Amino acid sequence: MHRPMDEPVDAAMPSGTRPHPSETASHWPTALPPVGDIPDPARVDPAVLGALLDRHGWRRRGGSAGRYSRWTPPGTVAPSGGGTSLLVPDTTAFPDSEDLLAEALTALARSAAPSARDVLVSLAVPSDEVRWWRDVPDAAVGAAGAAGAASWSGAEQLRAAARQILLAGALAVRGRTGFHGARHRRRALASLEGILVGPAPGGRDLTAYLPVEPGRAVSVRLYHALHATREAIDFQRATGGMEAFDGAVEAGVSRELTQAVIALVRGSEGTRISLAWAPAAGTPEGCPARPEPVEFSPGDLPALRLAGARYIEDEPAVNVQITGAVVRMRRSGPRGAGIVRLRVLAGAEVPHVRLELDEEAYRIAGHAHLVGLPIRVEGRLESRDGFRRLTRASQVVPVQVDEAERDRLMKSLQENLDFFEEACTGE
Repeated sequence: MHRPMDEPVDAAMPSGTRPHPSETASHWPTALPPVGDIPDPARVDPAVLGALLDRHGWRRRGGSAGRYSRWTPPGTVAPSGGGTSLLVPDTTAFPDSEDLLAEALTALARSAAPSARDVLVSLAVPSDEVRWWRDVPDAAVGAAGAAGAASWSGAEQLRAAARQILLAGALAVRGRTGFHGARHRRRALASLEGILVGPAPGGRDLTAYLPVEPGRAVSVRLYHALHATREAIDFQRATGGMEAFDGAVEAGVSRELTQAVIALVRGSEGTRISLAWAPAAGTPEGCPARPEPVEFSPGDLPALRLAGARYIEDEPAVNVQITGAVVRMRRSGPRGAGIVRLRVLAGAEVPHVRLELDEEAYRIAGHAHLVGLPIRVEGRLESRDGFRRLTRASQVVPVQVDEAERDRLMKSLQENLDFFEEACTGE
């Protein structure tokens, strides 16, 4: 059974790349149709079905040249009366083509072969496939305790790492930088809506299906970024130099991706990631028709950790002018500077920022909120805090907004009236 990819990211993720609380399961809502549903035979391209069967290990065993071909599941020695055998038309030009497709799709839905479900998923929603393998030693299962608990833990680790890798790819589509922090995440997560993910038996392998619309851009960026990561690691291990990681940023490599690969490799003897393009959409420009898998091993971890630290260190702060709604205020006494948290409305692709304001600016922020207005402030988004902290804050002024937004701000105020009265008066 496939399910939405809604697992949280690795809890051990460093603070510089921790997800914002807004990144919840609601961003991964897509579920598969009921098991009994099959694609409409009239809308299935026989060539696409044949390509998917071949990709998933089905064997073509004769047929009638120019009319149809016979396919059997992976591992089948020869067609037999008791096993699944599909007759797939070569084209839709013959009167019985649609009937043959309907019978083949029904047989796939009833087949016990795990790959049959994968084929149906890719037919229902044309998708690029990303697959992860982890080489987990059997001894690790025994060391972890009960086999069932170890299997569940391994599956959760694999899902969390896969989700981080996909998010890193989506972030790279939004912008090429060595460290994204909290930037771009809302739009990156939105681009991943609709992803379907299969089971992860024993925490050893997992497949995600990225619908061509809008997932193709993420698939292409991941292809380039993963191969650039592999090349940069090889260069570092051979020469000790980190320069290749600098150039890899343009391909989509970032701290987020290096941390995701570390999470995937940790606890395994090696990992492999492969991509396969949706046959219905063809091969994207600049990519091979059959991309080679990318492999990573525990020996790559030191280079990945060095690269992640380098990306944070090299990422500069950003000068911004932010418009935001006050959602929290705090100071130690009735006078003096205080800390303010803003929900960002414009000026930066981050959901929230925290900043320290002097006494006068703090008073302006509090009064603006009491009358249902956001504020505008200038400052520097600091990279070391994941672009969640604004320093050198200045030019704090209230901003006029439309009535709908003002109503939302006033509703937030009414829900927290006591808190804001105390914060603004210091009593």
